[in-house]
Amino acid sequence: MNETMANNKGGQDAAAEQLLELLRGRGLTFCAAESCTGGLINQRLTAIPGSSDVVEGGVVSYSNNVKMRLLGVSAEALLAYGAVSVQVAAQMADGVRRATGADIAVSVTGIAGPGGGSAEKPVGTVCFGIATASGVRSLKKQFDSTLQRDAIRWLASELAIALAAEAAKEGAENA
Repeated sequence: MNETMANNKGGQDAAAEQLLELLRGRGLTFCAAESCTGGLINQRLTAIPGSSDVVEGGVVSYSNNVKMRLLGVSAEALLAYGAVSVQVAAQMADGVRRATGADIAVSVTGIAGPGGGSAEKPVGTVCFGIATASGVRSLKKQFDSTLQRDAIRWLASELAIALAAEAAKEGAENA
């Protein structure tokens, strides 16, 4: 565990606090669909008192079955691209936003390790989705495959929170 993780687990989570402030200031709500982070994004946000005014909820969608049934991810996308893909991340974000009615949704699907990687998708491959009223976008990030599982999960949650903050900064008219 790195020093930042230790400090944040001690009650100081600047990224999560900043996101909550941005959401409140713009009258926006948030939700997340999480696979490899296993609920870490929502845990970080809901650990802060008063977060219930902007956090609508989320779905931990570790299995493809839950991705399809609860988030509306298509079997075709899962078959064609795999669960760890920008296509599936986009569908996850869109699905959780529709399910919760939140203004901003993020999704995370990836390979945190230590196993499960391949030559095409090594450990540390993480895909993100962000959905707002103006649309859905997604991106892929390759974290260092030598990092420990918890570090990859933490870094993925950091980037997801940053993506949500970026969407909130774009303003209520875009969310």
